[in-house]
Amino acid sequence: MIPRARGLTIVRCAVLICALAATACVHQTVTVHQASVSDAASYNVQLGVAYLQQGNLALAKEKLERAAEENGSDPNVHSALALLYERLGDDHKADSEYRAALRLAPRNPEVSNNYAVFLCRTKRVDEGVRRLLEAAHDPLYRTPEAAYTNAGVCLRAVHHDAEAQANFQRALQIRPNFAEAVYQLGDLEFSQGHTRQAKERVQRYLETYNATPELLLLGVRTSRSVGDRVNAERYARRLRVDYPDSEQTRALAELTANPG
Repeated sequence: MIPRARGLTIVRCAVLICALAATACVHQTVTVHQASVSDAASYNVQLGVAYLQQGNLALAKEKLERAAEENGSDPNVHSALALLYERLGDDHKADSEYRAALRLAPRNPEVSNNYAVFLCRTKRVDEGVRRLLEAAHDPLYRTPEAAYTNAGVCLRAVHHDAEAQANFQRALQIRPNFAEAVYQLGDLEFSQGHTRQAKERVQRYLETYNATPELLLLGVRTSRSVGDRVNAERYARRLRVDYPDSEQTRALAELTANPG
């Protein structure tokens, strides 16, 4: 009787092991399939964004829509699609994709920042600024200076200059060499008639950090306005040499042709 009991026990264990092995194989197959689908979606998002940056909107659309079919639960897919629809001029679809991304990743400050910029562009300033400041205050957000600067640009567009200036200054407190904030604050000061202050701000930056075409052109304009021909010509030369095909170099040519 004892051997029979042992034999029965062994058989039952063998059946259980086989069942578990079969379940593990099925689970492993599903997991590998899910991983491969997720990887394919991520790859198509990368391709889509690259095509978007190159201006090839047709291929970008093809890759991003394929990514959505492969993994519609990935917030990065919807965020990238939102950027695509913005470029295509379809604000309704862009808004829908941003909201889908935020439903899937409500605590993602990068998605919130991008949606806020979209809101500002579509004249929903209050909501846009609120979201930008929420992103800036989020400890997980890696570039709060960008969120503050975007909030300032948004506020400046509706002529809330004092609030805009405060946000540019917050950005520079976090990162003094943030070129976009320096440019935006300097340009605001210049437009308000604080010419020398703007000129000194731009000059300090250009003497210390890498130049951008926007700051070089602003340096030309502010230097000319206070009669500093030496620096004006120096910045103009750097702009022509370093950024010959830029929009700012074309603007410089028009400025030189029509100095008045």
